[in-house]
Amino acid sequence: MPFCVIKSRTIKIIFAMAIVVVLLCVSINGSNSAQVFFGYSARKVPIYNVATEEKQVAISFDAAWGADKTEDIVELLKEYEVTATFFLVGFWVDKYPEKVKAIDDAGMEIGTHSNTHPDMVKLDAATMKSELTTSVDKIKAVTKKDVKLFRAPFGSYNNTLLDTAEALNLKTIQWDVDSLDWKGLSAGEITKRVTTKVKNGSIILMHNNSDHVLDGARMILDRLKLQGYKVTSVGKLIYEDNYSIDRNGVQRPN
Repeated sequence: MPFCVIKSRTIKIIFAMAIVVVLLCVSINGSNSAQVFFGYSARKVPIYNVATEEKQVAISFDAAWGADKTEDIVELLKEYEVTATFFLVGFWVDKYPEKVKAIDDAGMEIGTHSNTHPDMVKLDAATMKSELTTSVDKIKAVTKKDVKLFRAPFGSYNNTLLDTAEALNLKTIQWDVDSLDWKGLSAGEITKRVTTKVKNGSIILMHNNSDHVLDGARMILDRLKLQGYKVTSVGKLIYEDNYSIDRNGVQRPN
């Protein structure tokens, strides 16, 4: 009789363990339950910054609305002999093709910021692809150059978006230093935010038509120079191949 009790208890334990295994294989909001349970996630991340021993950072400008300050920004960058990356929305390219040409002619890098600036994670894969291909085609029509970088509107992304961009040979770029220039901060406040947060391999986010972007950019470039940083474009900062991206978005050479 005791043998039967032990056997029954063993069967119950095995059955319970089987249920747990099944549950851990179930998907929760796109993530495997085991990943959630054990504290890790298969969620992909874009490049936020780069692991490097070089004292080098990238500066980038998103362009969606307005263009009045764009060419002055380009002239400022040329004055300081630095390059930068401009992430352009498709409808901005439609409206300001001459600005796009001026950016390209100055040797600056151009990436896509989508075609209509939607929250991309709310779109299906086909619409995501259309947003990217349409905007890339518009940029290429002006510059005659391939587009290699993508920045998601609002910094909003998911695995589907990253996979879609990767299939189009686009690297998705975030940032680790946000100037918050779009909030109307003063040039001094913008500069303080950037220069106190920047580190080797940082990617700085600014906007082409924010209130104090010109004064702020000049002060930032002055301060970064004093701090010994080389300022360049995103494409010249990141690794082209043979790299990995950790869960914090740090791109590292393999």
